[in-house]
Amino acid sequence: MTPPPVVLVAAAALVDADGRVLLAQRPPGKSMAGLWEFPGGKVEPDEVPEQTLIRELREELGIDVTASCLAPFTFASHGYDDFHLLMPLYVCRKWHGMAQGREGQTLKWVRPPQLSEYPMPPADKPLVAMLRDLL
Repeated sequence: MTPPPVVLVAAAALVDADGRVLLAQRPPGKSMAGLWEFPGGKVEPDEVPEQTLIRELREELGIDVTASCLAPFTFASHGYDDFHLLMPLYVCRKWHGMAQGREGQTLKWVRPPQLSEYPMPPADKPLVAMLRDLL
């Protein structure tokens, strides 16, 4: 049996001055629509995860982040039906601009104890407890 392909996706826990974490709701028409996730995206073949986050956060949220402000925190490893997701999660506390959903996604700033109240893709769920303990 051939193992499923591994998909590398980078994600960021953006933490504001009040200690809240930004969640983005997957818009209608996308897989897992309606679920809440940490912003980020698929790492392209010519990128490292930090470059992906810089690009994705600019495209999705309209904010500018530098690699030096992305602190590697933990990762998720989850098998879906047709691929295996490997997702490094970075914590970011400093960026330029105001986060806005530029791709139809709803955004919500959430206090760490309430993160588990938001339905998330299976790969994101284990990250919630780790963030609660950090923040």
